[in-house]
Amino acid sequence: MQQFRFSLLAVACAASFSSAGVLAQQADVSAENPASVSQAEAEKNKDVEHITVYGRQNHVVMNSGLATKSDMSLMETPAAVVIVDEELINAQGADSLQDLVRNISGVTQAGNNYGIGDNLVIRGLGANYTFDGMYGGAGLGNSFNPTRSLTNVESVEVLKGPATGLYGMGSAGGVINLIEKKPQFESKHDIGVEVGQWNTYALSVDSTGGITDDLAYRVVAKTARSDGYRDIGTDRDEVYTSLKYVIDDTQDIMLAASYIKDAIAVDSIGHPIRIFNAESVGGKTADQVTWEDLINDPSGNGINLTDEQRKQLADSLASNDGLTPYAFGDAGIISPIAKDNEGEELRFKLTHNIYFTDNLFLNQQLQYRDYTSGFARQTGAYNYVYWNRRGTINADPRGPLVEDGVLYPFAARRQEYRKVEADETSWQYFADLRYDFELGGIDNELLVNANFEDRTIRFKQFSIYDADKIIKDKNGEVIYQGKHPYIYDIRQPNWGQGSFEDYDPLLTSNYNKTVNAWGVGVQHVGYLGYGFTTRIGVAFNEIKQSYEHLGVDARYRASAAEPTPEQDTTDNGITYNLGVTYMPTDDLSLFINHSKGRTAYSILGSISGDDDRPDSESVSDDLGIRYKAFDDQLLASLVVFKSKRTNLRYTNPDYEEGVSAPNVAQYFYDGAEETSGVELDMNAHLNEQWSINVNGVYQDARDKKDPTRSSYDTRQKGVPYVTASAWVTYGADWFSLASPLNISLGAQYVDERSTNSSSFGIPDGYVPSYTVMDTAISYQADNWQLQLNVNNLFNESYYNKAMFLGGMPGEERNAKLTFNYQL
Repeated sequence: MQQFRFSLLAVACAASFSSAGVLAQQADVSAENPASVSQAEAEKNKDVEHITVYGRQNHVVMNSGLATKSDMSLMETPAAVVIVDEELINAQGADSLQDLVRNISGVTQAGNNYGIGDNLVIRGLGANYTFDGMYGGAGLGNSFNPTRSLTNVESVEVLKGPATGLYGMGSAGGVINLIEKKPQFESKHDIGVEVGQWNTYALSVDSTGGITDDLAYRVVAKTARSDGYRDIGTDRDEVYTSLKYVIDDTQDIMLAASYIKDAIAVDSIGHPIRIFNAESVGGKTADQVTWEDLINDPSGNGINLTDEQRKQLADSLASNDGLTPYAFGDAGIISPIAKDNEGEELRFKLTHNIYFTDNLFLNQQLQYRDYTSGFARQTGAYNYVYWNRRGTINADPRGPLVEDGVLYPFAARRQEYRKVEADETSWQYFADLRYDFELGGIDNELLVNANFEDRTIRFKQFSIYDADKIIKDKNGEVIYQGKHPYIYDIRQPNWGQGSFEDYDPLLTSNYNKTVNAWGVGVQHVGYLGYGFTTRIGVAFNEIKQSYEHLGVDARYRASAAEPTPEQDTTDNGITYNLGVTYMPTDDLSLFINHSKGRTAYSILGSISGDDDRPDSESVSDDLGIRYKAFDDQLLASLVVFKSKRTNLRYTNPDYEEGVSAPNVAQYFYDGAEETSGVELDMNAHLNEQWSINVNGVYQDARDKKDPTRSSYDTRQKGVPYVTASAWVTYGADWFSLASPLNISLGAQYVDERSTNSSSFGIPDGYVPSYTVMDTAISYQADNWQLQLNVNNLFNESYYNKAMFLGGMPGEERNAKLTFNYQL
């Protein structure tokens, strides 16, 4: 077992807390849900109990402040909220946010993944990632999107639909909020060891306790290594430190710091779909065509094949070419020139809570976050087989590779490798003032909130290509041609030698971007009696973007070789939430919710011209029913929804620069992404032995961004119609053990996902559906726990992500053994 390898910066962060001496927060107080003090604190402050958490003794979580920033019963909350608690996280042996997707209806992998970061969507739309309500990365594609660890996470809450007024500059799909572990006054210490397949191992420490009667600490650290399935390795070190100080009965403060450094191998291709276009051969599928169907272009253009080469090409076809990924086992198209995504994240957060009176409460949070990322990845391994594109059959270079008279039917063409250097620094401040009062026999909560956010982004990208990349000057002279070798066979790739820099990189992107946002809002929650609860929230926010182009390689784009002056755009507007819940009985509630949000349009995009560009907006409608039973040990919800991201830009086909009249717009802004469907979530502890978690969704995610393109009103790539999951745990009193032996069995179903692309000759491409079974067994003694997780129990071959024109193979059957010792 390797020793912890934290940088001096991480050690300095930890050391700073040992001398801080006066900073902390109440146990269980989270950014969006200032919950009750811990039991130890409650004893210390037993005559002051500001908030009591409904169902705290329950196994099933019945409260959440995510939707309203108040301690609200989920039965009364007029919004779609799903919670994954610590017990389920531990039972499934989940280490990252990726592992938890199965437990949350409507949360799926995004289409067009490139094997980097979480890349999750909610109802087919973008997701905001937060830690205790504060920014944790969002809306920035692959470059600034880490794979979020659960090492310091005790539960995960998901709010579906826009919540811009409460969480600042948000994404259209909703918020994925990770609740971090907090200091406790009661001393607890845990040492954990994990071992698993593919040379996987980890060592973790979690220590908390009171330093004085008013000061408590927590330190959580973990180091983990894995060669990974298909050599998709991970290497992660992380440390989380926090101090909380209870100033008096009404006031507390917490300072927390986090440092994460990881390196994760990037597979941006997975198993590609071979580009065989059935429409080019009269609709015949790959298993129906003969070599005589694979005619050459009658005009003599394109790549002309001999009869023997046409026979060779036909013999290479598999039945699902042009439809599903070409499976070639555990191999992967990951060049040694590619470089792991090396990320480094540093977060400092200061939280202050104060009760001016029993009814007036202020929560303030200030966070600094810096995330750097660097990697080199492939963006294509296109295996062109047969395609009539724009009237030319096998137009070079979008056709099979022929060199010196030799056909390579499994060759990859048009490869690009991108090397990225990226850094994002952000400051964020939230102030939430809540006043609870009674008026006319009605209990009321009034929340006034303000937020400010500043993000600074530095981005630089270099690219290398194979010989299909040819750049000519204005006189038609070749000034650049790619030097990277073709892959002659995707099943057994021949890799180029040397380093990325040996292949004449072009600087293809180079800019600074800043995004500033501020907002103010007010929200009222009214408990009207007769079973009715209402929520009305209105907020105003403004988003300003600034873009500074710093110049690229003149060979790549001569017109952009020189730096250009900074360009700015500003937009502002109103967001709102309107919801009502009706509880005809204590165990049944119905709710309806309508909300509108705003977010910065294309945060990484360039800005040009003098006109301010409108930001994108989002609208969500929910109609839901919740039911609880078994003495509040079961909570189920069924929600019918329609969510969409609107105000998306596309080019006016009638616009021509320098020619069109002044009243002809260059862009239209009425494009949209839209999803409708129905979601089911249930969590239950039926008795002391049985617990169950079930969720599922049917959703139809549509691309309505650009009516001028063939993709208009088609399925969103990578978003399945149906997903469903179940996890059942039985506590067996066997073998006269001192405590039950917990046995779990889980199943996950994911429907087929579209990867079609008319532009690349596979209009019917998709990733097949799959069902995977997992199991776990664990035993908890007085001060130790042993747990074995076996994933993909029946060793099914499947694709767990839809990639760009391909699929990412899911892991084969594997096991992980975890041992924890509590002091």
